Amino acid sequence: MPELPEVEVSRRGLFPFIVGQQVVSAVVRTPRLRHAVTPGLAERLVGLRLETIERRGKYLLFDCASRQGGGWLLLHLGMSGSLRLVAAESPAGKHDHFDLSFGTSVLRLRDPRRFGALVWHEGSDIERHPLLAVLGIEPLSAGFDGNWLYAATRQRHGPIKPLLMDSRLVVGIGNIYAAESLFQAGVSPRRAANRISLQRYRVLADAIRSTLEKAIAAGGSSVRDYVHSDGGAGCFQLTCAVYGRAGEPCPACGQAVRMLRQSGRSTFYCAHCQR
Repeated sequence: MPELPEVEVSRRGLFPFIVGQQVVSAVVRTPRLRHAVTPGLAERLVGLRLETIERRGKYLLFDCASRQGGGWLLLHLGMSGSLRLVAAESPAGKHDHFDLSFGTSVLRLRDPRRFGALVWHEGSDIERHPLLAVLGIEPLSAGFDGNWLYAATRQRHGPIKPLLMDSRLVVGIGNIYAAESLFQAGVSPRRAANRISLQRYRVLADAIRSTLEKAIAAGGSSVRDYVHSDGGAGCFQLTCAVYGRAGEPCPACGQAVRMLRQSGRSTFYCAHCQR
């Protein structure tokens, strides 16, 4: 599933090519993805100018608001979605569900599993949309640090790794990035969140930020069907220390990397290095 780094890579890749451009036409080829596609979406978009592209968690937010009206297009890539810039004459494939045309180029959403989202929000108060209002803190924001994590977990008795993946607390830290951050910080994924000290949370917060920034620089991770906007693939997964490496030697101590199941997901860790 595309997580924060993959979505941010898509945002940065698209930004210089379509921001400031006017929507010439739009095509919606399915009435529903994870949620129902806003009725009349194609007609609402035509003639609007794309002011900017923002990201909130794993949502891409296309700002089409203006003094004359407009609003925001919320787009989520779901489990296997991707965005491509293609030539206007490029034929749509079976899983190409949405086109946003800027004349000679078209922004195309491909989503084989249809777990994404394509929703219109009228007006400028985008943060109040129900899909965004429930989201937690951004891990790359100035407000996210060890002090914040420590305070937010005092009443959390469950293990730290599933908690890091809870978007109601902190957004965009997927399975790969949670595992790698915990390894970098030397924190066991099994440790109860409220049993981690302030100092260790400061180390963990720095590790999370570092891991996400490295992943963005590497173009994200190529897992399952994810590719970014130029059709290329990220390579962060090639540098993982523990994720996907059960039975292999830990790069720090040489002991075998272990795997366990937490909240239905595979967790990879080193029992010697992570306490």
